[in-house]
Amino acid sequence: MALAITLDFTLRQGGFLLEIRERIETDALALVGPSGAGKTSVLETVAGLRRPESGEIRLGDRVLFSSARGIDLPPRERAVGYVPQDALLFPHMDVRRNILYGARHGGALPLDRVLAMLEIAPLIDRRIARLSGGERQRVALARALMASPSLLLLDEPLSALDPSLRWRIVPYLQRIRDELRMPMICASHDPAFVRAVASVALQLDHGRVVGFGAPALLDMAP
Repeated sequence: MALAITLDFTLRQGGFLLEIRERIETDALALVGPSGAGKTSVLETVAGLRRPESGEIRLGDRVLFSSARGIDLPPRERAVGYVPQDALLFPHMDVRRNILYGARHGGALPLDRVLAMLEIAPLIDRRIARLSGGERQRVALARALMASPSLLLLDEPLSALDPSLRWRIVPYLQRIRDELRMPMICASHDPAFVRAVASVALQLDHGRVVGFGAPALLDMAP
């Protein structure tokens, strides 16, 4: 399901300045560019983990942030699921408790459906320490989905995985996009992954947008 996403803000972090002025309607947006371009900063700003100096962030008709109107929704009220690079699972909880933790502020999706979609039902009673990198990534996705977000944010979803396992996660993201019809923004420097998952790509460099369009048409050389 396509979602109109307005990213119109200025964010300053020390000596780094991120300026973005875009309105995009898409089911899957990729943020591409070299390390330090601002990809993670965009995701964290949409999630409410960073506060812009000025501007506006909208998901459809919902205003998440507006400096002019004095709106700055806290992360728990944004209906946004965020999966960072390192997954950040709770090591003292088993898989079931980690996933159900995400349902505290949502829970419209049935647990059985999420487990089946990500093929993690056999892992439900395992401790986090016993999971592989790919399994941890799927558990982190499940936890985010259990909050029934209106938008899913993924920061370099393949980076923590062994190269031989990286492409195993792609079909799960495609299922989330197509079967759940859940819009997503993915930050990635992997051109092949971006072409497989995203409909459009926004290319960043030094905090500025330097390209926008279909992934196949952009120069995304790492």
